[in-house]
Amino acid sequence: MSEGVSTKRLVSRLALLVVGMFGFGFLLVPIYDVMCDAFGINGKTRGTAYEGTVSAIDETRSVRVQFVSTNAEGMTWSFGPAANQLVMHPGETREMIFTAYNPTDKPMVAQAIPSVSPSKAAAYFHKTECFCFTQQVLQPGERVEMPVRFIVDAALPGEVQRLTLAYTLFDVTERMAASLDLASMQHPN
Repeated sequence: MSEGVSTKRLVSRLALLVVGMFGFGFLLVPIYDVMCDAFGINGKTRGTAYEGTVSAIDETRSVRVQFVSTNAEGMTWSFGPAANQLVMHPGETREMIFTAYNPTDKPMVAQAIPSVSPSKAAAYFHKTECFCFTQQVLQPGERVEMPVRFIVDAALPGEVQRLTLAYTLFDVTERMAASLDLASMQHPN
C-alpha cells in the first residue's frame, strides 16, 4: 500500500472521528435528561409560584418530604432548613423555613436553585412562595429566615412515599454587581 493511500485513509478516519465527537456532544443534553429520568435525579421544578387549583387533601396516606441544602463552590454563607424533614398528607399546604447567614464583611447576592427527587415527583411538587424565585441580598453579618410554602399534589403516584427538596445556593454577587449598586447597599460603619 502506498503512503498516499494510507494518509487518505488516516485523514478520512480522523474526519469521521471528528463528526462522531460532534454528534456525541450534540446528544449529551438529551442523554443526560434520559439518564436523570431513569435514575430519578435532578427533578426540575417551576421557577415561579404555583397558581393552579389545590386538590383535596388525601388523608389516607402520608408523604415524607426531606430538605437538603448545599453551597456551590465559592459560596461562604451558612444555609439550611429549620428541620431535615416533615411528614404531610398530599394536598396539604406546608411551610419550611431556611436560614441564611452572610459571615463576610461585604454585601453578597445569592440565588438558590431547587431540584426534587425522585424526578417524577417534581411535577407534583408545587411551590406557592419561595426564596428561590428571586436573588437574595444579605449585608455583612446579616441572618435571614426564608420561607418556602409548598403543596405536594394529591395526584402524586402512590409508590412515591418520600421525596427530597434540595437547594443549591450560588454566589451571584459578581454577575449582579452591574445591575445592583452593592456599594450603596452596604451599611455605613
